[in-house]
Amino acid sequence: MKRSMARFDIVGQLGSLRRYARSLTRDSTEAEDLVHDALVRAYERRATFRSGGNLRAWLLAIVHNIFIDRMRSRRSEAARIEQAGLAADQSVPASQDHSVRLSQVREAFLSLPEEQRSALHLVAIEGLSYQQAAEVIGVPLGTLMSRIGRARAALREMEEGAAPKTRPHLRIVGDDQ
Repeated sequence: MKRSMARFDIVGQLGSLRRYARSLTRDSTEAEDLVHDALVRAYERRATFRSGGNLRAWLLAIVHNIFIDRMRSRRSEAARIEQAGLAADQSVPASQDHSVRLSQVREAFLSLPEEQRSALHLVAIEGLSYQQAAEVIGVPLGTLMSRIGRARAALREMEEGAAPKTRPHLRIVGDDQ
């Protein structure tokens, strides 16, 4: 009994689950609820976990599936989208360059469509292989690669569009002697 429970140790996976949930929901409270629900579902269905399988990928797939279930049930709630937009507008710009840059990258990442953001998060942040990420999301490998390619292209495009705005323009100020 102890040996089988040791293989089902999820404590080490909480960081990945929380980061992925935060990436999907864009809200720390909702992300915690999502992780909680996923852990409850994983515990209830622990008998379905294949011995020797990838626990992290299994748990991330549960998080992803619960998130998709929630999205489908909330599509008619336009107020939620409106509130998320209001919350984003209330941020205060940082005074340090690196904080501003990090904020710009975060906003660009969060503005990606959900399927692109999800795919890029699993590969770039969680470090899953393309194959593992495709299994977590439940799409073919080619679809995942296409989503990641589109996400990276969109981020590059946003970067190129933002570059001229972030560079300081210098001019010489002084007398004409």
